[in-house]
Amino acid sequence: QREQQWHDEQEQILHVLNGIEEETKNEVEQRFKDREFNELNNKMVKLKIYKEELLNTLGEFLEEHFPLPEEGGSAKKKNSSKEPAVELITLHEILELLINKLMSTPHEPYVTINDSFWPPYVELLLRYGIALRHPEDPNRLRLEAFHM
Repeated sequence: QREQQWHDEQEQILHVLNGIEEETKNEVEQRFKDREFNELNNKMVKLKIYKEELLNTLGEFLEEHFPLPEEGGSAKKKNSSKEPAVELITLHEILELLINKLMSTPHEPYVTINDSFWPPYVELLLRYGIALRHPEDPNRLRLEAFHM
């Protein structure tokens, strides 16, 4: 009877120790997951900050080196003094349109060129391989998929 009681106590102790081990293991796994999650969150925040810095730097560069034709006066014709019928968009806005279109709909990344796209900017993007024309419609343009 004593041996049976001792055996039962040992089984209870073993059961309690197994429970403690399982709780500890779960707690350690949860802490590890939390730490990994926090590390990934920190990396994501750093990447977002870096992305914003890159976009701001790109915007400043484009603003400085590729101003709108009205600002630089290079689009004005010698004999024409009237303003263009459509307000032209900056190179920065063109690139932003192309990037957003490529990221939002990668299966159909083409943007239709309209009168607000200044032709020298379109030619610049095409000549340096930044953008490509649609094979069947020359009025459509897409960003070269550099990430692929």
